[in-house]
Amino acid sequence: MKVYLKDGQIATKNLTPGISVYGEELIQEKEEYRIWNPRRSKLAAALLNGLENLDISEDAKVLYLGASTGTTVSHISDIVTDGRIYAVEFSPTTAKKLVRLARQRTNIAPILGDATKPKNYLNITEKTDIVYCDVAQPTQSQLFMKNMNLIGKDDVIGALMIKARSIDVVQKPKKIFKEEERKLREKGFKIIEKVKLEPYEKDHIAFVVEKNF
Repeated sequence: MKVYLKDGQIATKNLTPGISVYGEELIQEKEEYRIWNPRRSKLAAALLNGLENLDISEDAKVLYLGASTGTTVSHISDIVTDGRIYAVEFSPTTAKKLVRLARQRTNIAPILGDATKPKNYLNITEKTDIVYCDVAQPTQSQLFMKNMNLIGKDDVIGALMIKARSIDVVQKPKKIFKEEERKLREKGFKIIEKVKLEPYEKDHIAFVVEKNF
């Protein structure tokens, strides 16, 4: 994954020089880089906290669930210069901003859709190398697995960002994380890395998983 370290911060090489997506700092050296804000992106937080096993290549096909306005999507867009991101967002209002981003970045394919129903967008995607899920709802693990099985390649790698308070506001996050891990293992997925996202995101954890069947 082409991510650059700049003075203790991470950055990606800007696919659209001169354009800032969400107000992030642009750094001009021989080429232009965009500072990747870990308080605006869970993937940036995970990388700064030592995430190692999510390798996103230049030609990767990525299914992104919970794309929102495209903050993290835009940095992945910087990385997959010869690939494609299928960015699924449920909210029509939010998806409009994602569509505007895709006009600037042609490797983003915005999809207005429900991540719990991947069959509805199966015919407009292709088998993907990566499934990235940042959908804050109680069934986030289940919908993640459904998309991994239906749209991911046989050797797909998945990244699941778990927000404990979206699952249960009473249970301790540690117990919730163990329960979500159990669900994944029971359905045949192998967890190859776990990274907590503090201090950038409270009560969050990132799982990197692969199919184990």
